[in-house]
Amino acid sequence: MTSNSEYDVIIIGGGAAGLSAAVTLTRARRRTLVVDAGSPRNAPAAHAHNYLGLEGIPPFELLDKGRREAQSYGAEIRDGSVVSIDGSIGQFTVELSDGSTTSARRLLLATGLTDELPDIPGVAERWGKEVLHCPFCHGWEVRGDTVGIMGSSFGVHQALMWRQWSDRVVLFTEGFEPTDEEYEKLAARNIGVVTDRVAGLAVANDALVGIELVSGKTVEIQAVVVKPHFAANAALLEKLGLAVTDVMMGEHAMGSAVAADPMGATSIPGVFAAGNVVGITENLIGSAAAGVRAGGAVNGSLIEEDVDIAVRARRAS
Repeated sequence: MTSNSEYDVIIIGGGAAGLSAAVTLTRARRRTLVVDAGSPRNAPAAHAHNYLGLEGIPPFELLDKGRREAQSYGAEIRDGSVVSIDGSIGQFTVELSDGSTTSARRLLLATGLTDELPDIPGVAERWGKEVLHCPFCHGWEVRGDTVGIMGSSFGVHQALMWRQWSDRVVLFTEGFEPTDEEYEKLAARNIGVVTDRVAGLAVANDALVGIELVSGKTVEIQAVVVKPHFAANAALLEKLGLAVTDVMMGEHAMGSAVAADPMGATSIPGVFAAGNVVGITENLIGSAAAGVRAGGAVNGSLIEEDVDIAVRARRAS
């Protein structure tokens, strides 16, 4: 089957979702290009967890394995970023950061999300080390430690959750006032509450030692939990007209995401999305699974087009 496009699919993003999709598509004999900016979300972390069979693997080692696996089936991987997208299903044109352009019949967005952190001195510098947010990702590593929950309206939920991993949890309210019912739950679980405002993190010898309060007091803490705003990296698709929606958990604003069906199809024909750009709660292995599903859906979409072209050609002959 011939096509004027250089590739069957261009995957934008070379993390767990993008590379898993690339493996699926190249094993289906699809001409596949992965464009990767080389800035995975979990880069600050020393190890990745909850990935079956690869527990504790360094993030960049996992990506290197994924790249080599995709390339072994014929995927092409280019370092860089996509600066613009034009066209429609069957003929998308993509401009890369090196000034070159290429084309594909389908697009798969796997650009992930950005963790927008609270503006508290020391948080960004210790992010991925002692500053955490996901207990399933890093709770085991700080089990039994004194864990400080950096307050927000979501802080009570986080404190009660992290109590499963440690019996030494302290909630710093940061101006948020829990309800009487929430105070009762915190007290029942022996979770401390600090109402003084936070000045920043205390660090010594490249290690977190506590949380400094504006009062001058330092509370000894070994790990800090924050609630980032999870912002979808979707500016490219917004320019195509794809809506980015707010993600809520009850009354709590969690972030933004691209709307897609369970197989990754978006509202723009021929454009698919997978991983954290679609699901902000996906962990690493969940993003990889989403990439496999989306890769299969892309292939199915291409098969339908191939059959349609073949039928029309047969009728015209």
